[in-house]
Amino acid sequence: MLNHQVGFQLDSSPFQSSRLANRTVALVLAGGRGSRLHELTTERAKPAVHFGGNARIIDFTLSNALNSGIRKIAVATQYEAYGLIRHLQRGWNFLRPERNEFLDLLPASQGLRDQDWYQGTADAVRRNIDILDSYDIDYALILAGDHVYKMDYSVMLRQHVERGADVTVSCIAVPLAEARGYGVVQVNPRDRITGFQEKPAQPTPLPDDPDHCLASMGVYVFNWAFLRAQLQACSPETLNDFGADLIPSLVKQGRAVAHRFTSSCVRDAPDQPAYWRDVGTLDAYWQANIDLTRITPSLNLWDRGWPVWTHQENAPPAKFVHAEPGRKGSAVETMIGGGCIISGSEIRNSLVSPFVHTHSYSTLRESVVLPDVSIGRSARLTRAIIDRGVRIPDGLVVGEDRDQDAQWFRVTDGGVTLITQAMVDAWSRAR
Repeated sequence: MLNHQVGFQLDSSPFQSSRLANRTVALVLAGGRGSRLHELTTERAKPAVHFGGNARIIDFTLSNALNSGIRKIAVATQYEAYGLIRHLQRGWNFLRPERNEFLDLLPASQGLRDQDWYQGTADAVRRNIDILDSYDIDYALILAGDHVYKMDYSVMLRQHVERGADVTVSCIAVPLAEARGYGVVQVNPRDRITGFQEKPAQPTPLPDDPDHCLASMGVYVFNWAFLRAQLQACSPETLNDFGADLIPSLVKQGRAVAHRFTSSCVRDAPDQPAYWRDVGTLDAYWQANIDLTRITPSLNLWDRGWPVWTHQENAPPAKFVHAEPGRKGSAVETMIGGGCIISGSEIRNSLVSPFVHTHSYSTLRESVVLPDVSIGRSARLTRAIIDRGVRIPDGLVVGEDRDQDAQWFRVTDGGVTLITQAMVDAWSRAR
């Protein structure tokens, strides 16, 4: 078992951590579509997209909460919620309400007072104030359900209490060129937030590092009574979103504090870089999955000290068959899920999810294959993402002629090709 390391800089008393965790709800905002993932989220919410073979993206946030000792968890859903709800019911039904631990589902719904759906992240919390009140909490940990990382939230909770903040915002340094998609934070030497820019065209760099800026991770800790009062005092017309509306307002009041992710990131060694990924584009999603196939990946899925919990179907071990010249079932620098049959195929630098069947003479290179896929004979696939349940026809070649691929499939700026069943059907009809 690998020992994980957390950069504890505050009082790490187990009693204090347990007390704070017991008075905290983790509210995961998981209602977004994730439109930049295109067809991957046509029929599923972004947090429900498969990642790393067995898991879904939301499992990382939920596992962080559970491993941090927080066992009051609520998930707000909206877009294409059925698949996400089914996953949560099957994979996260082990919490025990009689021990005051639970995972509640808060789907967007219409009522007498609210005739429309969630209008933003803050509005999703506002619509559920009565439910959150029933949890008898002091703190609300607001989380996004669509990022991949390992974080001990108890460290952030302790900092929030010790600094007497109204809101604590978890932040990570990102390259300036990538910062336009985030909320950008400016801080003073004591990490009090002095400025906040939501997805700025001209991000403000760090004073000591002109090539990077401090970006919000979408992880917030609030005193619940304070957040409740803020949401009730403002109308939905003026306060719908945390990043665009509430956080900039609180920064002006002077009691917003930044939390450095490097102090709570869970990693295998103190000198290992802090790992956090927004897998919101096809290129980023592909790269984060392929990174797992490295000899020593930055994200450790094998750490039993900080496991990633999920729902896994009962599957037999993967099987490799045929050992003839030119027809050998093999995989190198590759992750293979349970229930897979690698039949006379060659696979390199790829991530293959459970219950995938590859047929003879086919090859996979640098590809991410979601569950229940069948790859036909003599198919050659390079730098591809294959959606769940796709049946790849015999002889299909993808990743060797970008212009030709773009006629039938979605090719990203980074040269990754997304393949769905609808695209394959269109390709087959045209032959």
